[in-house]
Amino acid sequence: MCIRDSSLLSDFITVSLIFLGCSQESNNAEKLMSYDFQPDLNKIPVEGCPAILNHEIRLLDSKEVINLCKHKDKVILAVNVASRCGFTYQYEALQILFDGYKEEDFVILGFPSRDFMFQEYSDESDVAEFCSTEYGVDFPMFSTVKVRGKKAHPFYKKLKAESGFEPSWNFNKFLINKDGTVASTYGSGVKPDSPDLISAIEQIL
Repeated sequence: MCIRDSSLLSDFITVSLIFLGCSQESNNAEKLMSYDFQPDLNKIPVEGCPAILNHEIRLLDSKEVINLCKHKDKVILAVNVASRCGFTYQYEALQILFDGYKEEDFVILGFPSRDFMFQEYSDESDVAEFCSTEYGVDFPMFSTVKVRGKKAHPFYKKLKAESGFEPSWNFNKFLINKDGTVASTYGSGVKPDSPDLISAIEQIL
C-alpha cells in the first residue's frame, strides 16, 4: 500500500504503533496471569484433612514429595530430631513406641533440623544412614527443615499457632489428635517411653 499524504502516513504509523502496543500489553498481561495466578496447593482444602496437616514436604534423602494429609485420621507424634545431640538416644525409644502402636492408627513423624547448634548432619544421606544403621528407624522421616522462627516450615508454624509452643531444642514433641488439634507438647527431657506420654497417646487413640 502506497501512502503519499504525509499526514495520512503519520496517522497510519501512530495507529500501527498503538495497535502493536496494545497487542504487546495483552501478551504481557497473559504472561503475568499465567505466573501470578498459579494455585497454592497448600491453601486448597483437602477433603477430610485438617488444615494443620495440609502441607507438602520432601521425604528424607529423596526427591519424593508428599502431603502430610497422608497421615490424617491418625494420632501423630511430631518430633524434631538431630543425629549429634545429647538426646539422640531417644531414637531407640521412638522406634519402640512406633512399633508398639503403629497398628492402632499411630505414627511418628521425624523432622531433622539444624536449628540448634547445627547438631544435625548437613548431608541428608548421612542422616538417613545414621538413623537406619544406628537405630533401625523406619517411621517416616522428612527433609531437613527449620522448626522455629520466621523461616520455620509451614507445618511447624501451624503447630506453634495452634499450641503456642515452639521447639527450644532437639527432640521436642507435639502430640496431635486425629482431628488435627494439638493434644499436648513435650520438651526434650520427656522421653518417648515416659508414662505420661504413653498415657496421653492411649487416651486419644
